[in-house]
Amino acid sequence: MHILEHIKARGTTFSFEFFPPRTPEAAASLFDAIRELTPLKPSFVSVTYGAGGSTRELTRDLVIRIKRETTLDPIPHLTCVGHTEGEIREILSRYAESGVGNIMALRGDRPKDGPTGGDFEHAGALVSLIRRLNSSGANAGTGDPRGFGVGVAGYPEGHPETPNRLLEMERLKAKVDAGADFIVTQLFFDNRDFYDFRDRCELAGIRVPVLAGIMPITSMEGMKRMSELALGARFPAPLIRALNRTGGAAEGARRVGIHWATEQCRDLLDHHVAGIHFYTLNRSTATREIYTTLGVQDSSMLASGHVGGLHGR
Repeated sequence: MHILEHIKARGTTFSFEFFPPRTPEAAASLFDAIRELTPLKPSFVSVTYGAGGSTRELTRDLVIRIKRETTLDPIPHLTCVGHTEGEIREILSRYAESGVGNIMALRGDRPKDGPTGGDFEHAGALVSLIRRLNSSGANAGTGDPRGFGVGVAGYPEGHPETPNRLLEMERLKAKVDAGADFIVTQLFFDNRDFYDFRDRCELAGIRVPVLAGIMPITSMEGMKRMSELALGARFPAPLIRALNRTGGAAEGARRVGIHWATEQCRDLLDHHVAGIHFYTLNRSTATREIYTTLGVQDSSMLASGHVGGLHGR
Protein backbone atom coordinates (compact mmCIF):
# COMPACT_ATOMS: atom_id res chain seq x y z
CA MET A 1 0.00 0.00 0.00
CA HIS A 2 1.24 3.50 -0.83
CA ILE A 3 2.35 5.34 2.32
CA LEU A 4 -0.18 8.11 1.75
CA GLU A 5 -2.97 5.54 1.98
CA HIS A 6 -1.58 4.26 5.28
CA ILE A 7 -1.55 7.79 6.66
CA LYS A 8 -5.02 8.54 5.33
CA ALA A 9 -6.42 5.33 6.83
CA ARG A 10 -4.74 5.61 10.23
CA GLY A 11 -4.41 9.32 10.92
CA THR A 12 -1.44 8.41 13.12
CA THR A 13 0.82 5.57 12.06
CA PHE A 14 2.72 3.10 14.23
CA SER A 15 5.61 1.31 12.55
CA PHE A 16 8.62 -0.87 13.38
CA GLU A 17 12.14 -1.12 12.02
CA PHE A 18 14.17 -4.32 11.59
CA PHE A 19 17.65 -5.07 10.27
CA PRO A 20 18.48 -8.10 8.09
CA PRO A 21 19.85 -11.07 10.06
CA ARG A 22 23.17 -12.59 9.00
CA THR A 23 22.73 -16.12 10.39
CA PRO A 24 19.93 -18.74 10.36
CA GLU A 25 19.68 -18.42 14.14
CA ALA A 26 19.29 -14.66 13.95
CA ALA A 27 16.68 -15.06 11.21
CA ALA A 28 14.67 -17.45 13.37
CA SER A 29 14.86 -15.06 16.31
CA LEU A 30 13.74 -12.14 14.15
CA PHE A 31 10.71 -13.98 12.81
CA ASP A 32 9.74 -14.93 16.36
CA ALA A 33 9.73 -11.20 17.13
CA ILE A 34 7.79 -10.45 13.95
CA ARG A 35 5.13 -13.01 14.90
CA GLU A 36 4.81 -11.36 18.31
CA LEU A 37 4.53 -7.87 16.81
CA THR A 38 2.12 -8.73 13.99
CA PRO A 39 -1.02 -8.65 16.22
CA LEU A 40 -0.20 -4.99 16.97
CA LYS A 41 -1.14 -4.24 13.34
CA PRO A 42 1.57 -1.71 12.51
CA SER A 43 0.97 0.52 9.51
CA PHE A 44 4.24 -0.76 8.03
CA VAL A 45 7.65 -2.14 8.94
CA SER A 46 10.98 -0.97 7.52
CA VAL A 47 14.14 -2.95 6.82
CA THR A 48 17.57 -1.33 6.99
CA TYR A 49 20.28 -1.37 4.33
CA GLY A 50 23.95 -1.76 5.25
CA ALA A 51 26.53 0.91 4.53
CA GLY A 52 27.62 0.87 0.90
CA GLY A 53 25.04 -1.80 0.08
CA SER A 54 26.74 -4.36 2.33
CA THR A 55 23.40 -6.03 3.12
CA ARG A 56 21.79 -5.49 -0.29
CA GLU A 57 20.78 -9.11 -0.85
CA LEU A 58 19.96 -9.72 2.82
CA THR A 59 17.71 -6.67 2.89
CA ARG A 60 15.90 -7.71 -0.28
CA ASP A 61 15.47 -11.30 0.92
CA LEU A 62 14.02 -10.17 4.26
CA VAL A 63 11.66 -7.69 2.61
CA ILE A 64 10.37 -10.32 0.18
CA ARG A 65 9.96 -12.89 2.94
CA ILE A 66 7.97 -10.45 5.09
CA LYS A 67 5.85 -9.61 2.05
CA ARG A 68 5.15 -13.26 1.25
CA GLU A 69 4.87 -14.85 4.68
CA THR A 70 3.20 -12.19 6.84
CA THR A 71 0.42 -9.62 6.69
CA LEU A 72 2.89 -6.78 7.30
CA ASP A 73 3.73 -4.15 4.69
CA PRO A 74 7.54 -3.87 4.39
CA ILE A 75 9.37 -0.71 3.34
CA PRO A 76 13.01 -1.34 2.38
CA HIS A 77 15.72 1.20 3.04
CA LEU A 78 17.80 2.01 -0.04
CA THR A 79 21.06 3.95 0.19
CA CYS A 80 22.58 5.48 -2.92
CA VAL A 81 26.21 6.38 -2.10
CA GLY A 82 28.51 4.01 -3.95
CA HIS A 83 25.77 2.80 -6.32
CA THR A 84 25.41 3.46 -10.01
CA GLU A 85 22.08 4.53 -11.48
CA GLY A 86 21.87 1.18 -13.25
CA GLU A 87 22.21 -0.70 -9.95
CA ILE A 88 19.52 1.43 -8.33
CA ARG A 89 17.18 0.91 -11.28
CA GLU A 90 17.63 -2.85 -11.03
CA ILE A 91 16.96 -2.88 -7.27
CA LEU A 92 13.82 -0.77 -7.69
CA SER A 93 12.60 -2.96 -10.55
CA ARG A 94 12.90 -6.10 -8.43
CA TYR A 95 11.03 -4.49 -5.55
CA ALA A 96 8.27 -3.29 -7.87
CA GLU A 97 7.92 -6.77 -9.36
CA SER A 98 7.49 -8.13 -5.83
CA GLY A 99 4.67 -5.68 -5.06
CA VAL A 100 6.64 -3.55 -2.61
CA GLY A 101 4.91 -0.16 -2.50
CA ASN A 102 7.30 2.21 -0.71
CA ILE A 103 11.02 2.97 -0.40
CA MET A 104 13.07 4.79 2.26
CA ALA A 105 15.48 6.82 0.11
CA LEU A 106 18.73 7.50 1.99
CA ARG A 107 22.20 8.74 1.14
CA GLY A 108 24.02 6.20 3.30
CA ASP A 109 27.34 6.51 5.08
CA ARG A 110 30.23 7.87 3.06
CA PRO A 111 33.43 5.80 3.01
CA LYS A 112 35.88 7.07 5.62
CA ASP A 113 38.75 7.05 3.13
CA GLY A 114 38.73 7.75 -0.57
CA PRO A 115 35.98 8.77 -3.02
CA THR A 116 32.44 7.48 -2.69
CA GLY A 117 32.13 6.24 -6.27
CA GLY A 118 28.78 5.71 -7.93
CA ASP A 119 26.42 8.23 -9.45
CA PHE A 120 24.87 9.76 -6.32
CA GLU A 121 26.09 12.28 -3.77
CA HIS A 122 22.86 13.03 -1.93
CA ALA A 123 19.55 11.34 -1.16
CA GLY A 124 17.73 14.04 -3.12
CA ALA A 125 19.13 12.62 -6.35
CA LEU A 126 17.79 9.17 -5.41
CA VAL A 127 14.35 10.66 -4.66
CA SER A 128 14.38 12.38 -8.05
CA LEU A 129 15.27 9.15 -9.85
CA ILE A 130 12.46 7.24 -8.13
CA ARG A 131 10.00 9.98 -9.08
CA ARG A 132 11.14 9.94 -12.72
CA LEU A 133 10.71 6.18 -12.83
CA ASN A 134 7.28 6.50 -11.22
CA SER A 135 6.22 9.01 -13.87
CA SER A 136 7.48 6.81 -16.70
CA GLY A 137 5.48 3.83 -15.45
CA ALA A 138 8.63 1.81 -14.75
CA ASN A 139 7.43 1.15 -11.19
CA ALA A 140 3.92 0.06 -12.14
CA GLY A 141 4.54 -3.35 -10.58
CA THR A 142 3.90 -1.82 -7.17
CA GLY A 143 0.20 -2.07 -7.95
CA ASP A 144 -0.36 1.66 -7.45
CA PRO A 145 -0.50 4.07 -10.41
CA ARG A 146 1.66 6.49 -8.41
CA GLY A 147 4.48 3.96 -8.23
CA PHE A 148 6.61 3.95 -5.09
CA GLY A 149 5.84 6.10 -2.08
CA VAL A 150 9.10 7.68 -0.92
CA GLY A 151 10.37 8.37 2.59
CA VAL A 152 13.46 10.32 3.66
CA ALA A 153 15.34 10.84 6.93
CA GLY A 154 15.17 13.84 9.25
CA TYR A 155 17.35 14.80 12.24
CA PRO A 156 15.64 16.57 15.17
CA GLU A 157 18.96 17.01 16.97
CA GLY A 158 20.80 17.98 13.80
CA HIS A 159 22.72 15.98 11.22
CA PRO A 160 26.21 15.16 12.57
CA GLU A 161 27.81 16.19 9.26
CA THR A 162 25.88 19.47 8.93
CA PRO A 163 26.35 21.73 11.97
CA ASN A 164 24.74 24.57 9.99
CA ARG A 165 21.09 23.96 10.91
CA LEU A 166 19.80 26.34 8.25
CA LEU A 167 21.67 24.45 5.54
CA GLU A 168 20.43 21.17 6.99
CA MET A 169 16.82 22.30 6.64
CA GLU A 170 17.47 23.51 3.08
CA ARG A 171 18.73 20.05 2.17
CA LEU A 172 15.71 18.39 3.76
CA LYS A 173 13.42 20.77 1.85
CA ALA A 174 15.25 19.84 -1.37
CA LYS A 175 14.51 16.14 -0.76
CA VAL A 176 10.85 16.88 -0.17
CA ASP A 177 10.66 19.12 -3.24
CA ALA A 178 12.24 16.29 -5.25
CA GLY A 179 9.22 14.17 -4.37
CA ALA A 180 9.45 12.68 -0.87
CA ASP A 181 6.08 11.75 0.65
CA PHE A 182 7.09 11.51 4.32
CA ILE A 183 9.95 11.96 6.78
CA VAL A 184 11.12 9.50 9.46
CA THR A 185 13.34 11.04 12.11
CA GLN A 186 16.49 9.77 13.73
CA LEU A 187 16.00 8.68 17.35
CA PHE A 188 15.74 11.36 20.05
CA PHE A 189 15.08 11.36 23.80
CA ASP A 190 13.70 14.85 24.39
CA ASN A 191 10.41 15.58 22.64
CA ARG A 192 11.17 19.28 22.63
CA ASP A 193 13.81 18.58 20.00
CA PHE A 194 11.17 16.88 17.84
CA TYR A 195 8.61 19.64 18.23
CA ASP A 196 11.16 22.31 17.35
CA PHE A 197 12.21 20.26 14.30
CA ARG A 198 8.58 19.87 13.21
CA ASP A 199 7.97 23.60 13.60
CA ARG A 200 11.10 24.41 11.57
CA CYS A 201 9.88 22.05 8.85
CA GLU A 202 6.62 23.95 8.70
CA LEU A 203 8.42 27.30 8.55
CA ALA A 204 10.55 25.97 5.69
CA GLY A 205 7.43 25.03 3.72
CA ILE A 206 7.73 21.29 4.32
CA ARG A 207 4.21 19.92 4.38
CA VAL A 208 4.71 16.14 4.37
CA PRO A 209 4.06 14.01 7.49
CA VAL A 210 6.93 13.76 9.98
CA LEU A 211 7.12 10.41 11.81
CA ALA A 212 8.97 10.35 15.13
CA GLY A 213 11.73 7.76 15.59
CA ILE A 214 11.75 6.16 19.07
CA MET A 215 14.31 3.68 20.40
CA PRO A 216 13.70 2.42 23.95
CA ILE A 217 16.84 2.04 26.04
CA THR A 218 16.91 -1.52 27.39
CA SER A 219 20.39 -1.57 28.97
CA MET A 220 23.29 0.69 29.89
CA GLU A 221 25.40 -1.06 27.27
CA GLY A 222 22.67 -0.42 24.71
CA MET A 223 22.69 3.29 25.51
CA LYS A 224 26.45 3.40 24.92
CA ARG A 225 25.99 1.67 21.55
CA MET A 226 23.28 4.18 20.62
CA SER A 227 25.66 7.05 21.34
CA GLU A 228 28.17 5.52 18.93
CA LEU A 229 25.70 4.65 16.17
CA ALA A 230 23.58 7.80 16.37
CA LEU A 231 26.31 10.43 16.50
CA GLY A 232 25.07 13.59 18.18
CA ALA A 233 22.29 11.84 20.11
CA ARG A 234 21.50 13.82 23.24
CA PHE A 235 20.70 11.99 26.47
CA PRO A 236 18.81 14.40 28.78
CA ALA A 237 20.05 14.75 32.36
CA PRO A 238 16.77 13.45 33.91
CA LEU A 239 17.12 10.25 31.86
CA ILE A 240 20.74 9.79 32.93
CA ARG A 241 19.82 10.43 36.59
CA ALA A 242 17.05 7.83 36.40
CA LEU A 243 19.41 5.29 34.89
CA ASN A 244 22.07 6.07 37.51
CA ARG A 245 19.55 5.39 40.28
CA THR A 246 19.35 1.78 39.10
CA GLY A 247 22.95 1.24 40.16
CA GLY A 248 23.60 -0.54 36.89
CA ALA A 249 20.99 -3.25 37.54
CA ALA A 250 19.98 -4.66 34.15
CA GLU A 251 16.25 -4.98 34.90
CA GLY A 252 16.15 -1.56 36.50
CA ALA A 253 17.78 0.09 33.47
CA ARG A 254 15.38 -1.73 31.16
CA ARG A 255 12.35 -0.53 33.09
CA VAL A 256 13.60 3.06 33.18
CA GLY A 257 14.28 3.03 29.44
CA ILE A 258 10.88 1.60 28.54
CA HIS A 259 9.10 4.01 30.91
CA TRP A 260 10.94 6.96 29.33
CA ALA A 261 10.04 5.84 25.80
CA THR A 262 6.42 5.26 26.82
CA GLU A 263 6.15 8.78 28.20
CA GLN A 264 7.68 10.11 24.99
CA CYS A 265 5.03 8.27 22.98
CA ARG A 266 2.17 9.44 25.20
CA ASP A 267 3.30 13.04 24.87
CA LEU A 268 3.81 12.72 21.10
CA LEU A 269 0.29 11.36 20.69
CA ASP A 270 -1.10 14.22 22.78
CA HIS A 271 0.69 16.60 20.42
CA HIS A 272 -0.80 15.03 17.28
CA VAL A 273 2.30 13.32 15.93
CA ALA A 274 1.82 11.99 12.40
CA GLY A 275 3.39 8.67 13.36
CA ILE A 276 5.71 6.83 15.74
CA HIS A 277 8.44 4.62 14.29
CA PHE A 278 10.02 2.15 16.73
CA TYR A 279 13.64 1.10 16.27
CA THR A 280 13.14 -2.44 17.59
CA LEU A 281 16.67 -3.89 17.28
CA ASN A 282 14.86 -7.04 16.06
CA ARG A 283 13.16 -7.60 19.42
CA SER A 284 9.52 -7.32 20.37
CA THR A 285 9.31 -7.08 24.17
CA ALA A 286 9.93 -3.35 24.67
CA THR A 287 7.56 -2.32 21.89
CA ARG A 288 4.80 -4.61 23.17
CA GLU A 289 5.19 -3.24 26.69
CA ILE A 290 4.92 0.32 25.42
CA TYR A 291 1.73 -0.53 23.52
CA THR A 292 0.23 -2.12 26.65
CA THR A 293 1.06 0.84 28.89
CA LEU A 294 -0.37 3.28 26.35
CA GLY A 295 -3.59 1.27 26.35
CA VAL A 296 -3.25 0.39 22.68
CA GLN A 297 -4.31 -3.12 21.70
CA ASP A 298 -3.30 -2.55 18.11
CA SER A 299 -2.37 0.51 16.10
CA SER A 300 -5.67 0.57 14.20
CA MET A 301 -7.16 2.10 17.38
CA LEU A 302 -5.29 5.29 16.56
CA ALA A 303 -7.44 5.90 13.51
CA SER A 304 -10.50 6.24 15.74
CA GLY A 305 -8.89 8.55 18.25
CA HIS A 306 -8.99 5.99 21.07
CA VAL A 307 -5.65 7.21 22.38
CA GLY A 308 -5.54 10.50 24.28
CA GLY A 309 -5.18 13.71 22.30
CA LEU A 310 -6.38 12.39 18.94
CA HIS A 311 -10.05 13.36 19.14
CA GLY A 312 -11.15 15.75 16.43
CA ARG A 313 -8.00 15.13 14.45
